[in-house]
Amino acid sequence: MKWIGAHVSTAGGVQNAPENAHNIGAKAFALFTKNQRQWNAKPLTTEQIDGFQAAMEKYGYSANQVLPHDSYLINLGHPEEDARRKSLNAFIDELERCHQLGLTLLNFHPGSHLRKIDEEQCLDLIAESINHALENTTGVTAVIENTAGQGSNMGYRFEHLAHIIDKVEDKERIGVCIDTCHSFAAGYDLRTADAYSETMGAFDEIVGFNYLRGMHINDCKSEFESRVDRHHSIGQGTIGLEGFRSIMNDERIDEIPMVLETINSDIWREEIELLYGMINQT
Repeated sequence: MKWIGAHVSTAGGVQNAPENAHNIGAKAFALFTKNQRQWNAKPLTTEQIDGFQAAMEKYGYSANQVLPHDSYLINLGHPEEDARRKSLNAFIDELERCHQLGLTLLNFHPGSHLRKIDEEQCLDLIAESINHALENTTGVTAVIENTAGQGSNMGYRFEHLAHIIDKVEDKERIGVCIDTCHSFAAGYDLRTADAYSETMGAFDEIVGFNYLRGMHINDCKSEFESRVDRHHSIGQGTIGLEGFRSIMNDERIDEIPMVLETINSDIWREEIELLYGMINQT
């Protein structure tokens, strides 16, 4: 079964996210557990935690249908020790907030070398940071998101993801989220059934589907292999509908959260219906 949804608002508190997802017909959702553009946040209250868990039960969501996203400020591969420690502490806080809410996944961007160290050094620092975070938390899997490779961002090659995973000690608590826009902009073609098969074959060989914990389902405004991260609505970008039809009919991608981060939240319900309508249309 495909679990398709969107990254929904938490305006008024995280307890409102499950209802917001339900209102657009989502079978999965993503959320921020704190303001994604600030380092510090007030702790979650008992009221928020209880309200979130009650709403999860009311609307029929399980923890493995939810893919929270951490703060955009965090850089686990920062070349400067003090800044990296600040990011690590924030990442640990994000893992703990997920655990408080009864969630089991946390999606994050791997990090950036800021053109101060080489790529392999940055990847090693990211893995070191993840190991420290997992040692100091419990119950939540760290889910690395592939990137478009914009600027100095790491994670734009499947080999980057595999490198990090190889150096993470607790293999049970590490996973991957594939973003379709990021993949396409980074040079992994998805536009045809054959291109999709080749790209996902490479992912399976280099990383492994056993590590796939979620997907971000986005069309792309930028050109193929541009390394420019610009999301678009489904079917309106440079990937096109056929690529998403291949995803919807890939049984290897069942029962993981598949989250829209497309640019027009007003049509999320229609996009969810469009994607579900592609199933069995190969």
